[in-house]
Amino acid sequence: MKRKASAIWNGGLKDGKGTLTTESGVLDSTPYSFSTRFEGEKGTNPEELIGASHAGCFSMALSMILGQVDLTPEKIETTATITLEQVAGGFSVTASHLDVTVTIPGADAAKFQEAAETAKANCPISKLLNAKITMDAKLIA
Repeated sequence: MKRKASAIWNGGLKDGKGTLTTESGVLDSTPYSFSTRFEGEKGTNPEELIGASHAGCFSMALSMILGQVDLTPEKIETTATITLEQVAGGFSVTASHLDVTVTIPGADAAKFQEAAETAKANCPISKLLNAKITMDAKLIA
């Protein structure tokens, strides 16, 4: 399986602007710029998209792993916070923190925590990131 996304950038770093497009069409010439990435201007940026990817991937992996131990979640809510820091040699994504709340009536807390740790370590996006990955996982039983 292969998925494609593309970026077009016009101009210099601070005064330039770009667009992002995904093969599925979910992003279609979606604008991004220095100010959407570093100055809080409304719009997307690469780190936000990595966060969405990590949250989505983790949630699906957790659902699968919970199913393997006969736990079916009613809802998995995951927020990924991506940290971009200036380090020697430039900027780097140094961390992704997952905040997870899962509703599984009657679930065993130990089975849940084990499944969450397994998903954190093994979802494909976690494996892709060369960053510290932390997590706070809460069970609503």
